[in-house]
Amino acid sequence: MSVWERPEPQPRAAPVPLSREKIAASAIRLADAHGLEGLSVRKLAKELGVGPMRLYDYVSNRSELLDLMVDVVYAGIAEAGRRTAWRATVLAIAHATRDAALAHEWFADLLGGRPHLGPHALAVGEATAAALSQAPGVRGIDDLQRAVGALNAFLVGAVRTEVTERRTARASGTDEAAFQAALGPYLTRMLDTGRYPTVARLVIEGAHLDARETFDHNLTTVVDGISG
Repeated sequence: MSVWERPEPQPRAAPVPLSREKIAASAIRLADAHGLEGLSVRKLAKELGVGPMRLYDYVSNRSELLDLMVDVVYAGIAEAGRRTAWRATVLAIAHATRDAALAHEWFADLLGGRPHLGPHALAVGEATAAALSQAPGVRGIDDLQRAVGALNAFLVGAVRTEVTERRTARASGTDEAAFQAALGPYLTRMLDTGRYPTVARLVIEGAHLDARETFDHNLTTVVDGISG
């Protein structure tokens, strides 16, 4: 049985009471501070002040722990998606997903990988699919599948790219603008060869939007395409 179907262990007399909610909250704090690579059952048990074996009463393995953490994040996304109009719902869910990934960068690492099937993740999936089913360009189940796939592909790609850029900038010891400026001389030399004329146009003539503006613009393009 999945972690969602197994009953929570009955409370028992112990110096440190536990619950899946408490475990997930502590795991999220660890992952926020140290990334997924800094999260282990042993470290989590130390954070909670219990022995590692006690945690296995609540989660069978690390994958189930990640499932619990992810679903906590989806709870906030689900709240943001409570709209009436289909387009407003889709936009709200997309922006809430981006905001969640920027607040919890490890969440971006888990997007597009292991299926997210917790109750809050399913609620977000239901709200998204129900909203997209009302789009003018969606006329049947095949259109709906393509629309959901297109939106998810955009979200995963956009969010993971932005988080990766933030991490790269941090690792370089500079902010994003300074990091890009450091690459400027090399890029200029490469473009001056004349071998990449279209790339040169994008770099020189293209609008230099910040991450939020880029996300907004590209999200609107995807939603406009779905609406037909």
